[in-house]
Amino acid sequence: MDNQTQELALTLEPNDARRLATLCGQFDSHIKQIEERLNVEIRHRGNQFSFVGSTAETQTANQVLAQLYQETDQQMELTPDDVHLAIQEIAMRKAELSDGTAGEAANDQIDKAVSDASMIKTKKGTIKPRGDNQQKYVQAVRSNDINFGIGPAGTGKTYLAVACAVEALIQDQIERILLVRPAVEAGEKLGFLPGDLAQKVDPYLRPLYDALYEMLGFETVGKLIEKSVIEVAPLAYMRGRTLNNAFVILDESQNTTREQMKMFLTRIGFGSTAVITGDPSQIDLPRGQASGLKHAISVLENVDGISFSHFTSKDVVRHPIVQRIVDAYEKFENDEN
Repeated sequence: MDNQTQELALTLEPNDARRLATLCGQFDSHIKQIEERLNVEIRHRGNQFSFVGSTAETQTANQVLAQLYQETDQQMELTPDDVHLAIQEIAMRKAELSDGTAGEAANDQIDKAVSDASMIKTKKGTIKPRGDNQQKYVQAVRSNDINFGIGPAGTGKTYLAVACAVEALIQDQIERILLVRPAVEAGEKLGFLPGDLAQKVDPYLRPLYDALYEMLGFETVGKLIEKSVIEVAPLAYMRGRTLNNAFVILDESQNTTREQMKMFLTRIGFGSTAVITGDPSQIDLPRGQASGLKHAISVLENVDGISFSHFTSKDVVRHPIVQRIVDAYEKFENDEN
């Protein structure tokens, strides 16, 4: 039945020209993006839309457009990323419903309640975790002292950790944010890096900086770094410290050794939250050296106060091709083993 072609109609209310223009995008770019991703044809005039394609895809396109139109009530602009994430979120929700036993209406109410509770407020706006795993991850970070976010690139592990840190700082729940990363070269020799400590470590922490700039703005981030409210440090410089009333993010933790991971975890003091993110499939340690992340997963799995959030390729929120790349590598590595 799902492969049969059908035409589905949708009327978006209220009939608001500004919101409809935002929804469709310049030269209907958002409409075209949905058509290409879902293999449907979308026709529209004013607030009247119709979808032609397979039953399943037209229903998905209908839901995507309806959800994006709701978002235009609060957002003056939609980006291709917003469209991509809406498609992915609805596809994931439909997959979860098909596996579950609860009714669709009940699930929708639960999804909305969980989604609202997981919203992260930052200076530059509100961040909405996408999908069940991201929402549970945010809730775990808020509820536990130490949290592990484990999974492939593009699943939002680090971005959401930074968002939670910014929210905690704005709400005066913590006094500072520490961004920590092991300085391991990713499969290539970088040679001598000139400059002071911050300049040497900057290239490794650029993704964290980018997230901070997006959530707080360049000027605010600069001032907070000057005052040491936001601190950047290589993992090796954490030895001997005790971190109280801080939000500490250890990024790329798959490149820690066992000793480094233990050292980092035992730095956590009162009033602090730690988030450790990593992708066990992208270890850049010297051959034969065990990953501290993999070891910690085995050792700490049943310790109270520590949460583990596992992401898969289905949670990838970057360009759709990233999900396909992750799946292809995973299949190849499984076949190889």
